[in-house]
Amino acid sequence: MERSKADLRTTALARRDALSDKKRDAAAKAVAKRGLPIEIAPGTIVSGYSPIRGEIDPAPLMRKLAAEGVLLALPAIVARGKSLAFRAWSPDDRLMLGPLGIPEPSPAAAEVVPDIMLVPLAAFDRLGHRIGYGGGYYDYTLAHLRKAKAITAIGLGFAVQEIEAVPALSHDVALDYVLTEKQIFDFRS
Repeated sequence: MERSKADLRTTALARRDALSDKKRDAAAKAVAKRGLPIEIAPGTIVSGYSPIRGEIDPAPLMRKLAAEGVLLALPAIVARGKSLAFRAWSPDDRLMLGPLGIPEPSPAAAEVVPDIMLVPLAAFDRLGHRIGYGGGYYDYTLAHLRKAKAITAIGLGFAVQEIEAVPALSHDVALDYVLTEKQIFDFRS
């Protein structure tokens, strides 16, 4: 019997939650040290995220990218069922709590459209499918923004979040890559 996304999410998050702070920190540093698996030119806009619920911290990678001349952004929730907005951000900027209690840039920050999106996840498989928290924000945003331009979607997670298969639906948007502390998964074909 096929397991539901909710069951798979619960199992993967339990494995993630069991990681020690030392392993979490080491994983974030390992991902940052390796960097992105694609060439990026100065001025490229990369959106990250504010980690919640034990997600891998993208801050070390984002600081490295900023030092290489990449422009950074963070997502902001505008409304349920709507595309995320992306606001310019640098590592020294203060954040404010958004509508779901997730830190995000001030509404006064410039809105941008990322070239590369770093995407949090609860679980992923080797086909590039991910399970998030069920809100559909990233699937909707990627589908919406990719109508206007090519956007590379790179999931960030811990190796323990890999599962055998995500029961992907037609509206689910696959990732181009997933980066863990142990491996780079390339799903482009």
